[in-house]
Amino acid sequence: MVPPTAVASSDAATAIGTPNAPATKDPVKDTILTPRFYTTDFEAMAAMDLSPNADELEAICEEFRKDYNRHHFVRNEEFEGAADKLDPETRKVFVEFLEQSCTSEFSGFLLYKELSRRIKERNPLLAECFAHMARDEARHAGFLNKSMSDFGLQLDLGFLTANKAYTYFKPEYIFYATYLSEKIGYWRYIAIFRHLEKNPDSKIFPIFNFFENWCQDENRHGDFFDALMKAQPKSVTGLRARLWCRFFLLAVFATMYVRDVARKEFYEALGLDAREYDKYVIAKTNETTARVFPVVLNVDHPKFYTRLERLVRNNDKLSAADEGNAPAPLKVLRKLPYWVANGAEMAKLFFTNPIRSENYQPAVR
Repeated sequence: MVPPTAVASSDAATAIGTPNAPATKDPVKDTILTPRFYTTDFEAMAAMDLSPNADELEAICEEFRKDYNRHHFVRNEEFEGAADKLDPETRKVFVEFLEQSCTSEFSGFLLYKELSRRIKERNPLLAECFAHMARDEARHAGFLNKSMSDFGLQLDLGFLTANKAYTYFKPEYIFYATYLSEKIGYWRYIAIFRHLEKNPDSKIFPIFNFFENWCQDENRHGDFFDALMKAQPKSVTGLRARLWCRFFLLAVFATMYVRDVARKEFYEALGLDAREYDKYVIAKTNETTARVFPVVLNVDHPKFYTRLERLVRNNDKLSAADEGNAPAPLKVLRKLPYWVANGAEMAKLFFTNPIRSENYQPAVR
């Protein structure tokens, strides 16, 4: 799954241990911008008929079986002492990035692992695909958590499993959300890798050397959900599907943009402009989703980014309103106008005419 960018955390620098004895980091407080853990209707997943696209799903499963990255995530001598070279502010935003990325990958592992376990008797092909993806996500999460230990911190993934709140999504919503997560993850990873390949002086930590192969896991996972949606045609045809695809595209793009701009210091450390980086990722992901979603967003509309910038400003004001020692009811009253304003901007974005995928880029259809 896609690693989200860093989210501000007041406890990011507390209780530091050592690389050999890392301290357990308290998880960040859940907000609308932090990674979520998901559950779904396992019975409905087990009963799914894959026959409309069984051949493609079998071919993708065969790709998973090859496990191309089996020997890729092996740390080398470049990691030794790399953490000590970062200045305090860069260390802070980078640790936040590692934490949120690890949480996101681990969320994917838990969902895929539980799906593979619960449906293996009734839907073995689907269960095997989820088991392979769980393997990949666990590998990613472990690698990220090990990198956190270079900074004297680690996440207690067992604690997260038992104590994190789980959000229920119907299977088709899982398809939309995880497909977008995996595909946007591919474009995020590959964009950073290509930038650092051209600008090696901006490579602040050796983990970025792994992003080229890593992003191919994300891409293959996205291809799986593409094939799965095609095996369930109702998920990508008709008015209802068009509306839900618009909703999930907008929710993912808006959340990413607000989050990344809020923590632009991380991207500056890599020599990137957060806004330009996000615009590239959004454009590429939007183009990719035209392969399966019935509609995509008009991200070239002159007001698209104007409205996203309003969300950024409102988010800054919400953060400011949440600071201090004011009573909780007073904080809610202070934040209410910005919640309403955000809702209005999201509604305007949602009701902006989308582009039918068959007209957007016929070649990819």
